[in-house]
Amino acid sequence: MSQGNTYVIGDIQGCYDGLRRALDKVQFDEENDTLLAVGDLVARGEDSLSTLRFLKSLGDSFNSVLGNHDLHLLAVVNGIRKPKKSDKLDDLLSAPDLPEMIDWLRQFPLAMKIDKRSIMVHAGLYPKWSIDKAVSLSDEVSTILKSDNYANFLSSMYGNSPDNWSEKWTGEARLRFIVNACTRMRFIYSDGTLDFDNKSHPSAVSHSTSSTIMPWFERKNEQLLANQRVVFGHWAALSGQTNSAQFIGLDTGYVWGQSMTMLNLSSDTLENVKA
Repeated sequence: MSQGNTYVIGDIQGCYDGLRRALDKVQFDEENDTLLAVGDLVARGEDSLSTLRFLKSLGDSFNSVLGNHDLHLLAVVNGIRKPKKSDKLDDLLSAPDLPEMIDWLRQFPLAMKIDKRSIMVHAGLYPKWSIDKAVSLSDEVSTILKSDNYANFLSSMYGNSPDNWSEKWTGEARLRFIVNACTRMRFIYSDGTLDFDNKSHPSAVSHSTSSTIMPWFERKNEQLLANQRVVFGHWAALSGQTNSAQFIGLDTGYVWGQSMTMLNLSSDTLENVKA
């Protein structure tokens, strides 16, 4: 058997047609190739049900981290939150195989190493954490998500506090910050405080906001080595523009009419299909 390629795909958001077209473009081979996803598998696209069914059918050829929309789906299914109309989840929520898909989905972590020097995490790598630290903190959340009483955690997951990291955080506060840093982070302040208000391109906030706010990847991370890199999604308005080969943004806004982007880890090249 030939050694296959490994691809990392940006936010799918339930856009089943875009997913299949992206895979067709690179002639994805389910037997030999591997597909990784940066999270937000479901939500605002036209067919989250077919998307999850297909990804689940790939078995060991697929792996993912969880995004904020994926976590929200878990909360909706458990009656903790109501579905948003914009998320187009009706078909998925009424599917007979929903319980199996939910149990499958909650096995995925918030952060994972994808090769010797790279981490994949939905929103990005919080600048006070090393890659190993982020994976370790992800494991703390995963242990709970994989447990039988994971719904109790989901009910306390929402909220913006605490908004800065401290090793002293324990319990719900600690877990909430880990989730927010891994799945919601975009801008931060110079002291590492998360900003949850701004979602636009950095150029749109630089003139209207305090100069102390910046994209998370522009704050110096003393824990990140020069040869390490972060592969992430979540920030559609960024269109993948980080101005650094160390930070690879793969959410290029397919669900908003832009494009779906994949990183070929085997060749270090980007492929995309337009909506």
